[in-house]
Amino acid sequence: MTRASLDKQPREVAEMFDGVAAKYDLTNDVLALGQTRYWRRAVARAVDARPGDRVLDLAAGTGTSSLPFLAAGATVVPCDFSLGMLREGKRRHPQLALTAGDATRLPFADGVFDAVTISFGLRNVSGTERALEEMLRVTRPGGRVVICEFSQPVWGPFRTVYSEYLMRALPGIATRVSSNPDAYVYLAESIREWPGQAELASLLQGAGWRDVAWRNLTGGVVALHRGFRPE
Repeated sequence: MTRASLDKQPREVAEMFDGVAAKYDLTNDVLALGQTRYWRRAVARAVDARPGDRVLDLAAGTGTSSLPFLAAGATVVPCDFSLGMLREGKRRHPQLALTAGDATRLPFADGVFDAVTISFGLRNVSGTERALEEMLRVTRPGGRVVICEFSQPVWGPFRTVYSEYLMRALPGIATRVSSNPDAYVYLAESIREWPGQAELASLLQGAGWRDVAWRNLTGGVVALHRGFRPE
């Protein structure tokens, strides 16, 4: 659990996301310098959804991240704790089965999903270990988890530049394109304090996931972790 998540109660975080829902996807594209689509494609390849698969997409926001799984022929359940995000998602994508839910207390039975994925949302959950255990619970034996999250750039000089961008440039850009710039100050802090690649892999293993591995995207700005539920 990060210090940033400790500073805000879950309801506060949900309300923060409610307030940025309308422009959330656009703001993310701008702040990530267009990299979000590349990261989304990498997630879709890692999940490797097939026709007939059941995929749980946590922290799905407006449901944009769920569309590749639907296009692959899978049954996808986009789940988020922000009602504002879900309302905006339903307006844009009425075909999606958007569902309200807390990642630490998922409203699903044991072992019902072939894959569970979460992109850029785990660091905003108050109770990382509990969320990873819940993801394991709702995944069938042999099923997989894919986590896409901001991480630690692997090259030292770039890591310094990136940190400066997060804490100085990002809030300024957010002021121009977001309906709630203060939310992005919080998000920048949560990124800076989030565990690195090896630490998150260790948390996954501690929650019961096996064959955990990761690969870096964009020099480690983002890391893609994958694991499997034991048979």
